[in-house]
Amino acid sequence: MAERRSGRPAPPTRTTIRSADWDGRELDGEVHRQVLFVDVDMTEVTDRGSTFEECTFSDVRFNVSVHEDTLFAACTFVRCSFFDATFKACKLTGSMFDGCSFGLLKVEGGDWSYTGLPGADLRGSSFRGVRLREADLTGARLEGAEVRASDLSGAWLHSADLTRCDLRGTELAGLDPRTVTLDKAVIDLHQAAVLAASLGLEVR
Repeated sequence: MAERRSGRPAPPTRTTIRSADWDGRELDGEVHRQVLFVDVDMTEVTDRGSTFEECTFSDVRFNVSVHEDTLFAACTFVRCSFFDATFKACKLTGSMFDGCSFGLLKVEGGDWSYTGLPGADLRGSSFRGVRLREADLTGARLEGAEVRASDLSGAWLHSADLTRCDLRGTELAGLDPRTVTLDKAVIDLHQAAVLAASLGLEVR
C-alpha cells in the first residue's frame, strides 16, 4: 500500500461490510466510522451529506456515483474504481488513494487538501474550484485533465505529467516547472508570470 505523506499507517477499522450490493442506493446523511468496505458495489449511488470517517474502501466500485456535501475524513481507498463519479462540495481531507482508477472523474468545489494521490492516473479528469493544498500528486498523470480555479499551494507535484492540462485560474505558487511536464499546458497571463519568476526570470 502506498505510504501516507506523513508516514502514518491507515487508521484501524472496527466493523466490516463485505460484498454488499448498494447499486443505485440513495444515501442521505448516513454516518460510518472506522468501517472496512470490501468488494462493495456503489455504482450509481446518490449520496447527500453522509459522513465516512477513518473508513477503508477496498475494491469498491464508485462508478457513475454522485456525492454531494459528503465527508470522507482520513479514509483509505485501495483498488477502487471511480469511472464517471462526481464529487460536489465534498471534503476528503487526509484521505489516501492507492491503485485506484479515475476515468472521467469530476470534482466540483470542496476540500481535497492533504490527500494522497501519488502516481494516480487522472487523465481526462476535471477539478474545478477545488482546494488541493499540500496534496500528494507525485508522479500523477494529468494529461488532458482540467484543474481550473483550484488551489495547489504546497502540493507535491514532482514528476507529475501536466501535458495539455488546463490550469487556468489555479494557484501555482510553489510549483517548480523544472520538475514537472508542462508540454502544451494551458495557463493564463498571471500564471505565466508566476512560473517565469520561479525560474529566476524578471518579468517587466
